[in-house]
Amino acid sequence: MERQSMSSANNNLDSDPPSDRPARVYADGIYDLFHFGHARSLEQAKKLFPNTYLLVGCCNDEITHKYKGKTVMTDAERYESLRHCKWVDEVIPNAPWVITQEFLDKHQIDYVAHDALPYADASGAGNDVYEFVKAAGKFRETKRTEGISTSDLIMRILKDYNQYVMRNLDRGYTRKELNLSYVKEKRLRVNMRLKKLHEKVKEQQEKIQTVAKTARVHRNEWVENADRWVAGFLEMFEEGCHKMGTAIRDRIQERLMGQQSGNLQHNGNVDDDDYDDPDDEDEEEYYNDEEYSGEEEFFDDEEEEQTTPANHT
Repeated sequence: MERQSMSSANNNLDSDPPSDRPARVYADGIYDLFHFGHARSLEQAKKLFPNTYLLVGCCNDEITHKYKGKTVMTDAERYESLRHCKWVDEVIPNAPWVITQEFLDKHQIDYVAHDALPYADASGAGNDVYEFVKAAGKFRETKRTEGISTSDLIMRILKDYNQYVMRNLDRGYTRKELNLSYVKEKRLRVNMRLKKLHEKVKEQQEKIQTVAKTARVHRNEWVENADRWVAGFLEMFEEGCHKMGTAIRDRIQERLMGQQSGNLQHNGNVDDDDYDDPDDEDEEEYYNDEEYSGEEEFFDDEEEEQTTPANHT
């Protein structure tokens, strides 16, 4: 269906684009919540010809709200978003809902670029707004980007409405600015706290399950390696204690040897004649006492032997 519409549009093409000036290509739309899908369609329109001047028309709020519905952005915001797109050469505000020959002549438009889907005109009969342009052979098709559209973005917000409301409440918006009643605000806050609590509990449960699973997998390995780990630790501990004891013993020996060498050096500098040993004096006194006591006993015995016979006679 898409190929048929594209081929029919190409069959109605006018002559080749002008060679003496840029081809003036016109693209229009609402461009609410301007996104990369919009930018890609404008890029395709800009690259239709080697030398292209791209004009982009954007409908105002009054026409858009009447024929399509409420927009998120105002018309001024939508115009400004288009001006910051690098593919756009000129923005035409207050663009018409249905393109006419008068509008094409006014802006000297050579081609109109848009996707091939039909868009209802203002008549209510379901006619395509681009029917006139297609019949005149001035329509060039661009491709839509799948997965992204303004309607999809709004649907994402509505789907997670409560979360976005709480997001803005946490950022300082009041419930009146968000069009919330007092009861609605309190209910949302309680629900969000319960949700966060549930998420924390779930997270802890997952951690516990992971630890338990790891323990089951590695339990046998831990048991097998336990003896080896303990024996290795004890061996290292014993070796460390041995090294420490050896170091302490060597240090003590070094200190003792240092003290002995210091004493020897000090004694070598003292004169032997001037040095009196108190022990020698004690020994001399001891031996002299014994010698004297022995001689006294000897002389007493001789006197007794000499006097005794005289008494008997």
